[in-house]
Formats: sequence, C-alpha cells, structure tokens
Amino acid sequence: MKFSLFNESKSREVIDLFKIVFSASEGEEEGQVVADFVSNLIATTAPQDLIGCIAEENEIVVGCIFFSRLTVPSGQVAFILSPVAVLTDVQSTGIGQKLIKYGLDHLKSLDINLAFTYGDPSYYSKTGFEQINESIVKAPCHLSQPIGWLAQSLDGQVIQPMVGSTQCVEALNDPGLW
Repeated sequence: MKFSLFNESKSREVIDLFKIVFSASEGEEEGQVVADFVSNLIATTAPQDLIGCIAEENEIVVGCIFFSRLTVPSGQVAFILSPVAVLTDVQSTGIGQKLIKYGLDHLKSLDINLAFTYGDPSYYSKTGFEQINESIVKAPCHLSQPIGWLAQSLDGQVIQPMVGSTQCVEALNDPGLW
C-alpha cells in the first residue's frame, strides 16, 4: 500500500472513486452529489487551503481523503477532514485509518493546530478524533447530527472554547452536506 499526497493528475480517478464508493453505500444520487462536491472542492479551493491524501494499491487509487481549511475564532490553524472514501472491496482492512493517520501526520508536519471532522464518532475516534459540542467550537453549517461533530488537537494543547463563528471553504459551505 502506497500513501501519498493528492495531485491534480489524479483528479478524475479520485472523483470516480468517491462516486463509486458513495453510490454503493448511499445510492447513485448520493454518489453523484459527493462526486460533484469533490470535483468542486478540487476546482475551487486554493492549493494552500486543500490537502488531499491517497492510498494506492498496484497503481490504483483505493482510498482518498481531503482536508480543507477551517477558519476558527481563536486564530489557530485548523483543517476539516471531509470527505473520506475507501473502495468497498478493501473496506474494513484498516486502509482508511492508515490514510487518515498519514494525513494527520502531514498536517502536524505543517504546524497545523487543529483537525475537525463530521461523521461517525465510533469510526473517527480510532484516529484520535473526539466528540465536541458546538459550545466549544461552532460548526460552519447547521449539523443534522450534532453527535458527529468531532475534533482533535494536533499540537498537544487542550481545545479551548471559542466564541464566534467558523468558516469552511466555499465547496464545503453547503448546508446539504452537513
């Protein structure tokens, strides 16, 4: 298994991966929504605001994650993990967790302070994410499942409550994704 940073030469393969994975688990309509989101994320997000990581097996992309900048009231450097996809036939083999760990290690190497995500707490807790309440850090959009608002400190500091709103990149600033 080879882990590396995303580059635009892999865009079509990555967009197709998200469409296949989400179509299989959530239906074709949702697969297209996520594929369109990933396409938009790649096309409209400034390079310094987007970090993608891919997992390849025999030159085939089998997993991909994206972190995009999240502006928080404290002024700390923060990124949010969204979306995550691993090919269905290699799910439950640890690839997703290894890919997230690879990405988090890369964020730490860039002196990024905080990582957030929005998803299944039982899955993301395996890579260090913990549930937080919006009284600590407000999400950029209304959360349909508040239990899924998760964060972790990447610099060893306790996440302090922040007063004020957060801002995600434009592609993620879609209430339908939350």
